[in-house]
Amino acid sequence: MKEAAAPPRSIVARPLTPEAFAPFGDVVSAGLKSGASANQGTAVRFDWSAKLESDRAGAKPNLAVFRSVPQPLPFQVKLLEHHPRSSQAFLPMRCSRFLVCVAPTSPSGGPDLDGLVAFVCGPGQGINYHRGVWHHPIIALDTPAEFAMLAWEDGSPEDCVVRQFSAPLSVLVGD
Repeated sequence: MKEAAAPPRSIVARPLTPEAFAPFGDVVSAGLKSGASANQGTAVRFDWSAKLESDRAGAKPNLAVFRSVPQPLPFQVKLLEHHPRSSQAFLPMRCSRFLVCVAPTSPSGGPDLDGLVAFVCGPGQGINYHRGVWHHPIIALDTPAEFAMLAWEDGSPEDCVVRQFSAPLSVLVGD
């Protein structure tokens, strides 16, 4: 007799906060720490908003733009990726909300799917994944979105390592 397949595991996405996201990276947003007057008093500058890093001398910073179409909910996570040698920042240029799915690294070096968590990011929030953090590619919610992305790349396979799963994980997102 054939065993019934277990239903996909579901997790509930929660609002993005700097504290909850800290094990995985930085929330990039104005006003999270004190700023300094800039541009003859017409702006406030918030320095050192993220830990940008690369450990490859030959890699160059790549500032790219991603255009993302909204995905149906609940969202099915079928893979995770990581950038073992570089941080990766996503800064929304045009976006209502987006979904971030991250996981710690297992002792074997792959993603620990039991530790997968999801965050809903709102307007004015960007994220920076620390070097080596397992995450899903950026997921637009509600409306099409555009993001500036910054990572150090050299064209080698270590720019991005992808792991696919045998069964998807379902992410539930509230309104």
